[in-house]
Parts: sequence; C-alpha cells; structure tokens
Amino acid sequence: MYKLALVRDTVRVPPKRFSEELNTVIVQELDSMITGRIEKNIGVVLSVTDVKEVSEGKIILGDGAIYYDTTFEVLTYMPTIHEVVEGHVTEVTEFGVFVNFGPIDGLIHVSQIAEDFMTYDQKNSMLVGKESNKILKVGDVVRARIVTVSLKNRVSESKIGLTMRQPYLGKIEWIEDDKRRQAEGKKVDKPPEKGKEKKKGSKKE
Repeated sequence: MYKLALVRDTVRVPPKRFSEELNTVIVQELDSMITGRIEKNIGVVLSVTDVKEVSEGKIILGDGAIYYDTTFEVLTYMPTIHEVVEGHVTEVTEFGVFVNFGPIDGLIHVSQIAEDFMTYDQKNSMLVGKESNKILKVGDVVRARIVTVSLKNRVSESKIGLTMRQPYLGKIEWIEDDKRRQAEGKKVDKPPEKGKEKKKGSKKE
C-alpha cells in the first residue's frame, strides 16, 4: 500500500552548500539520507515530497556544518497482508519465482503458483504445469496476494511471501483464459475438494 507519511529528522547541511536555497538543499540531503531505507512503521521510503517545517540551524562544536530539525512528508510503500499486487517475474528457480512489484520483490513458492504440480525446466529457466502445461517464465506479468511480510532494515534483506492459488490470481494470461472459459460456460480446472475425492470401485450406499 502506497501512502504519505510525516517524518521528523535532523538534516546536516555542509558548509559548501550554505549559499544554496535552504529548502532545496534539505530535500536533496534528505533524499540521499533516507530514500530506499525501510522504517518498520511506515515501510519503504520512496521519496521526499514536501518539507513542512525547518527549525533554526544549530552548529556543533568541531563541525562546520549546520543542523536543522526538519518535519517533512515522504511517499512510502508498506506491503500489507492480503494485499493484491501485480508485478513481473524477475527470476525462476526450482523452488519458486521472484516477482517485482514496485520497490520490492516477493517470492511465490512453487506450491503456491497454481492448482497443478509445477516442474522446473532448468534448460529454459521456466516452470511448467504437469497437467495444465501452464508456463511461467521471466518477464511474465502476474497478479498475486501477499501472505507473509518480514521487513528488515534493507529491501534486499526483507522477505515477502506471495500466493497465486486463489480466484482471479495468477499469470495474467491464465486469468483471462479462465474468464473466457467461464463466459463460454466451460469448467475452470480445479482440484477436487478434500473429502470429496471419488474412489475407484466405490458404490453408493
């Protein structure tokens, strides 16, 4: 989920920038300080959008810079459980695929890709459905739901778990195909519900 948040922090303005317009300098210094950083209460900081308040500058003994306590607005992204996201596949492995959506990547485990057993084709770097012959490869656009979130200090260290085993999720072409089949009155492939599997040789009581 994208959102705007108010943040307060101290900005160091070096002597070489004293002649420049203060707000411009503060925005640029803030961008270099916090863009890409993860704050656990607001998510991934994408950019500084506005400076709301700047205090009088303070000089620290032994440092020629000026320090300003600043209140500013940032654009952030916070991945949220149950949120539906769209992104493209950036890597395919035998245990699943990595999907980039906005500023962060998520992992769809091979068991959460489709209602089918997916096998890894290492030569062509793709996953193939055993029964459906569905193919998932790098560059494919998918729609998935966030099921787990573990944010660390850096995007590269954070882990987002995704699933596509729910209605209207999956590779975009798969979703469109399911919609077309439904419109034509055809059945959409689904696994049998637990407890309702038909057993060979069974008779009605």
